[in-house]
Formats: sequence, structure tokens, C-alpha cells
Amino acid sequence: MRKLLAAAALALTTTGLTACGTPSTPGNSAPPPSDKKITVYSGRTEALIKPLLEQFTKATGITVDVRYGETAAMAAQILEEGDKSPADLFLAQDAGALGEVTKKGLFAKLPSDVLDRVPATYRARGGEWVGVTGRSRVLVYNPDQVSAAQLPKSVFELTGPAWKGKVSIAPTNGSFQAFVTAIRVQHGDAKAREFLNGLKANGAQIRERNGQIVADVDAGKLAAGLVNHYYLYEKAKADGKSPDALKVKMHFFPDGDTGALVNVSGLGVLKRTASDPDVRAFIDYLLGTEGQKYFAEKTYEYPLVAGVATAPGLPALASLKAPAIDLNDLDTLKATVTMIKEAGLA
Repeated sequence: MRKLLAAAALALTTTGLTACGTPSTPGNSAPPPSDKKITVYSGRTEALIKPLLEQFTKATGITVDVRYGETAAMAAQILEEGDKSPADLFLAQDAGALGEVTKKGLFAKLPSDVLDRVPATYRARGGEWVGVTGRSRVLVYNPDQVSAAQLPKSVFELTGPAWKGKVSIAPTNGSFQAFVTAIRVQHGDAKAREFLNGLKANGAQIRERNGQIVADVDAGKLAAGLVNHYYLYEKAKADGKSPDALKVKMHFFPDGDTGALVNVSGLGVLKRTASDPDVRAFIDYLLGTEGQKYFAEKTYEYPLVAGVATAPGLPALASLKAPAIDLNDLDTLKATVTMIKEAGLA
């Protein structure tokens, strides 16, 4: 059975990424032969991604060499290495980092049969990257310290006196940085600086990771925090409980507030390997049923490909009142990181 799966995966890739695009080497119309290995720079953590990569290797026989790091750091590494980067593919935590690499012209345009699997909202307008999963920003809170009546209608309320010392953030995390970039896009830099300075002045509690925020809110050490939705599900899984059994709860900001940003994790392919059939096999797997089911069932993110159900208990992706922000515009990550540092939050 394993050999059949591997053969089927290879058969899908015989046309390579360039089936609907331009080969990476001028005049070379045929994809290179498979060498059964790819190199991935991953802004997704090893704990989340390694089981999926092992699953992919088992199904296809293709070995994945991975370099893990924060999404911003991985993007910066690719930009520094340029067209000499050993990376075949960049798996990023957010659209902003993908946009930064896109601006430097390092990604190949993906074929239309890849792009068309995902709604236009969740892919590059020029076809240089494609979303793999959706993730919504939420406020997690402890109902012993924050009542339903106190829940904010806007994320900007969190800089007010009622929230002094109660809110936690992870300012070095890519998801928080993308969220701040969204504020800059939707409301301008002045509003973003005001928000960041307000968090600092209001005694925002700093944590390195979103998971730490959820754990501390659940334990009553924090009243509330800004995270991605799936961290609550990860906490429940780690504790052997259902999400409803946790003390920590989720609040989705209403009415298109920036605090309800729906971002993506996604991928881009370096031009050097645009026609590599092993790279195409990896993309097909992540955007195929097995890959999308893994993200829905194991990491509790939103699948972006039709036909795969979201995790039980999550509101439907289409029902979320996300802000009207083009994810392609979240491509000024460096400026956002500078702004966060200037506010004294990192």
C-alpha cells in the first residue's frame, strides 16, 4: 500500500510546478528528475509540523530537511541568502512574511491549479504564495476575572483603564506582529503606535508564546490575552479535556474589528526549485485531503480547501466577522517589528 501511495504521489508531480508557469531555468521545459528530498524553511514550530512531515515522507518516500525558526527570522534568512538560499520552500506562519519575500522577487509564481484550490482572499494576488490554513485572532479570558458583560467590542478598548495590568501579549510572535501590521494597514501608523504605547502604559503582560498566555489565563494567573484561536484547543488536548472543560474561554471580536483578523499560514516556492517535482508533491499533500485534515484535526486551524470539516465547536470560517483587510498588504513586517520595539514591548 505504501508503494502505491508513493507512486501515486510521484505521478501527480510529473508536470512539476511549471505546469502553468515558467520554468526556473530558461529554455528548460522539462522538470528535473526527483531526488526524493526537499529543504523547507519553517516558521511553524517543530511540535506542530514534524508529525505532518513524517506523514508526508511515509506516503511519498520524499525526505524533508527542515530548518525551524520564528517566521520573521526565517523570512529574513531567505532575504539575506537571496537566490543562493538552500531552501526549496518557505512555510510561514503568516501572510506578512510571505509578502516580504514576494516583494524581493524570490518566489516563483505558483500554477493556477494550485492557487485555485484556495479562495482568492487567502493567496497572493500575483500567485507567488498560497494559504494553507486559516487562523483567527481572539481574546482569551478567564471568566472568574472578566465577565461576559465586560468583553470588549474592539481590541482598542484594551488600552483603557478597565484593562490595566489584565492583558497579555506575545510581541515577538509572528501572529502578533501580523496583527499589528493589520492595524497599520486599516488605521494608519499613528493609530498603531498609539495602540502599542497604550498597551505598554497599561501594563501589558509579556509572554514569549501564545501557548503560555492560554495556560496562564486558564490557571488564573492572567485575566486575558491576545492569541490565535487554536491555542485553546491545543491546551485542551494537552490536558486531556474538551475545550469546553477548560476555564479559559475565547472571545471573537465583532463587526470587522481589527482584533478579529483572519490570517493564514502559507507557503511560497523559491524560483530555483520551481520545477522540482518533489516540491510539487509537498504542496499537493498540504493542500490535499490528508494535509488539510491534519491541520483541522491535529492543530485545530481552519482548512482552506473545500470538503474538509473544521474542528468541532469552532464557528465556520465564513461566519467570522473579520476586518476587510487584503492579506497581500501585510508585507511591511520589518517596519512593524521596529514599531513594536520602539514601544518598549520587545
